[in-house]
Amino acid sequence: MAVLVQLSIIYIAGTTMDASLLIALATFAFISTVTPGPNNLMLLASGAQYGYLRTLPHIIGIVVGVAGLMIGTLMGLGALFTLFPILYSVLKVLGIAYLLWLAFKIATAPTHELEARNSSSRGPFKWWEGALFQLINPKAWMMALASVGTFSMPGEQYVTSGVAIVLAFSLIGFPCVSVWAIAGAKIRLWLSSPARRKQFNLTMGAATAATLFLIV
Repeated sequence: MAVLVQLSIIYIAGTTMDASLLIALATFAFISTVTPGPNNLMLLASGAQYGYLRTLPHIIGIVVGVAGLMIGTLMGLGALFTLFPILYSVLKVLGIAYLLWLAFKIATAPTHELEARNSSSRGPFKWWEGALFQLINPKAWMMALASVGTFSMPGEQYVTSGVAIVLAFSLIGFPCVSVWAIAGAKIRLWLSSPARRKQFNLTMGAATAATLFLIV
C-alpha cells in the first residue's frame, strides 16, 4: 500500500500539480477524512461491535462512495446545488433523519451475547450501503465540493487534476477511516461486560446524533 501511495503521488505531482499544491491537497484530504464525522463514528461503533474484518466492507463502501461524489462533482453535479438550492435543504433533511435513526440503532444495540445472536439486528454495513450513505452525508458533499472547487485546474489539466483529487482522497482516506474501525476493535476488548457495552452504545449513539451540528 505504501508503495502504491508513493507511486500515485509521483504520478499526480508529475502530471498535474506542483509540489505545494499537491501537499495542500494531501493535507486537506487527511484532515477531512480523519476528523470526526458520521462515517468515522459509525466505523468506531461497528469496529467495537463486529471487529475490523467485518467492518472492512463498510470502509471500502465509504471510499467508493466518496470517490463517486468527487467524480460526480467534477462532472458538474455540484452545480445543481447552485441552480436548485432546495436540493441541499432536502439533503440536510434526509441526512438528519437517517443519522437520528442510526443513532437510535447504535444506542439500542444488544449488549448481551445471547441477545446479539438472537437479535434481528441488521449487522455491519455492506459495501454498497456505505457507498450509498455518502449521497446523504453532508460532510462527504462538503469534501467533494470544496476539493473540486479548490484543487481542480482549468483547461486541459481539468481531467488530470480531477484524477489527482480522486486518487488523493481514496489513497489517504482508506487508512484514515480504517483507524476509527481499528480503534473500535481495540475498544471491543474493554467491552467485557453488558454494562460497559450499554454505556458505550449510549455514548456512541449520542455522539452520532451530535454530528447533526455539522449539518445544521
